[in-house]
Amino acid sequence: MAAPLTLLLIVAVTIRAVLFRSNLAELISERVEVVSPLNAWKRVVEGLALLDLGVSPYSGDVFHETPFMIYLFHFLVDYAELVFMIADGITAVALYQSIQTYNKNVFRKQKYALESDRYPADCLELLRSPKEMFYIPLKVAMFYLLNPFTILSCVAKSTCGLNNAIIALFILCTLKGSALLSGILLALATYQSIYPLTLFAPALLFFLQRLYIPVNLRRSSFWFFTLQYAFIYVGSLVVITGLSFFLLGSWDFIPSVYGFILSVPDLTPNIGLFWYFFAEMFEHFRLFFICVFQINVFFYTIPLSIKLKEHPVFLIFMQIAIISIFKSYPTVGDVALYMAFLPAWSHLYRFLRNIFLVSCVLLACAALFPVLWHLWIYAGSANSNFYYAITLLFNFGQILLVSDYFYAYLRREHHLTHGLYLKKKDGTEATLVLK
Repeated sequence: MAAPLTLLLIVAVTIRAVLFRSNLAELISERVEVVSPLNAWKRVVEGLALLDLGVSPYSGDVFHETPFMIYLFHFLVDYAELVFMIADGITAVALYQSIQTYNKNVFRKQKYALESDRYPADCLELLRSPKEMFYIPLKVAMFYLLNPFTILSCVAKSTCGLNNAIIALFILCTLKGSALLSGILLALATYQSIYPLTLFAPALLFFLQRLYIPVNLRRSSFWFFTLQYAFIYVGSLVVITGLSFFLLGSWDFIPSVYGFILSVPDLTPNIGLFWYFFAEMFEHFRLFFICVFQINVFFYTIPLSIKLKEHPVFLIFMQIAIISIFKSYPTVGDVALYMAFLPAWSHLYRFLRNIFLVSCVLLACAALFPVLWHLWIYAGSANSNFYYAITLLFNFGQILLVSDYFYAYLRREHHLTHGLYLKKKDGTEATLVLK
């Protein structure tokens, strides 16, 4: 598989290099769907200019990236295009190897279950074959590298691509079984944007499953490993934050980065749910609704972790999708990361109920974003309601997509336990309902 992956990387780099040299690069870098106040390249350049003048990049209200990011580009600003292409390549290779490792684990567990005769006789057609799984890692890499959302994000030089690379490496280290590297990379991802904190639960569940430690609050082994992994994660986060302080000589970055993410003061339009709602919000209600909106990202972690405690890799996919939908400043680069996982769940297609509708909705929204923006900002024949309406529809489509995959995954697992053709007590065919 090395040759197809190499060819895919060459094609992806060529596409990006051509677009970097085209007149479209500047236009793409201005698109509100592609960049946000957090990750826009123009803001990074402004921060670098302030740093070169000996002024804190956080002294104004322009730069909101982390100190590590600005010091990275302080040395590599002349090679920025190369950095973003390499980041996309690293993400694709990490996802490729992650899914390859995951498929090996799935096949091994499936083989053991078959040998111990755990599956009902009528559900053998639901089992995955090595031939079926062979090309899935390559498809995942292809879904990421050739996704228009990823390409646009890279050409716009959105730092979202670098965050995706960190999360992809975290997933790889987790699936490879390295708790130390997993904790460090998760801390780095959290340091970048807070929201990856929710990935702590699926990573912990994966390691507990790998080490055959039951999720039991009365077991000392459970608490020992949980505290051990939490110590690696929290300790790494403290060290990274401390290094940021020594780089800058102040704590200015904390309100400028994390305060900015949580309080949402910049209401520049984007593909998220926050900007329009808080533009219309009365100031004395603002704090309450900020808390309500922000809790959305973190609230689903506990119930999903309980429901999917035996399936931590699918839980990682669910959490990444929830982050990309409910974060305060989302871009299409965030959407591209979780969509790259869709080929890994190709065995669920027979149980999906709304995939055609959702595909049409997402494609239509992607096409209408620039149209309605032009009508609002340039032609003056529309207003912000039009643009927010298509934003709501886009997020509705994403929620429907994720919930459909969640239903399909649970339904397949139920069939693997109870059989494919379910019957009621009276002998008639039963229907599964997700509640």
